[in-house]
Amino acid sequence: MEWLTNPEIWIAFFTLTVLEIVLGIDNIIMISILVSRMPKAMQPKTRFFGLALAMVTRILLLLSITWVMRLTVDLFNVLGKGVSGRDLILFFGGLFLIWKSSTEIYQSEEGAEDNPEAHGKKGSGFLGTIVQIAIIDIVFSLDSVITAVGMVSQVPVMIAAIIVAVLLMMLAAGTIGDFIDKHPSLKMLALAFLIVVGVVLIGESLDFHIPKGYVYFAMAFSLAVEALNIRLRTASQRKKSEG
Repeated sequence: MEWLTNPEIWIAFFTLTVLEIVLGIDNIIMISILVSRMPKAMQPKTRFFGLALAMVTRILLLLSITWVMRLTVDLFNVLGKGVSGRDLILFFGGLFLIWKSSTEIYQSEEGAEDNPEAHGKKGSGFLGTIVQIAIIDIVFSLDSVITAVGMVSQVPVMIAAIIVAVLLMMLAAGTIGDFIDKHPSLKMLALAFLIVVGVVLIGESLDFHIPKGYVYFAMAFSLAVEALNIRLRTASQRKKSEG
């Protein structure tokens, strides 16, 4: 029970928990958008299984630390540049994210939003949505797991941080999903952000390192502007209803 009185372990635990939550924001947004295509009655179940799958994926990656760290080793060379397993996952994961986000934007523009119940029945369905969430989980989990391995050597601490972070995300995911559904312009902004994240992932796979701080700052600034727009629209609608 020495770990209970070891401040270094607690600091590492809280640091990793915050890291997992911050790195999981992209994941929550994408899961919320995918889940919004399901029938209303199926959304809580799909959201729960999606985030539970995210937790299991990250824990399995942690338990396969040797394999994960080997992903950074070059498999082959292209035009004199080494290509590793991590590069391949980030490249194709980025492409998938760009394709999925672009498809969602197109469907929203075509009016598929007007009938989400029908879309959920005719679309990919529960299993199809879970498979898409699994792909996104692997892409988003990879770098956070590699970062966690570099920060902490105790696997139990990393697993505990992941479990707590995902439980907190489960509590927030429903509220975030409902808020995004309620404000279509915010959903479009989130999809545009995910396209940017996809481009960043592809850039990372090609050794073009784009500081993620810039991306998150741009996202925070855009969200702040959109929050002002939502507030103005709400105030305007209230005045019209009172008039």
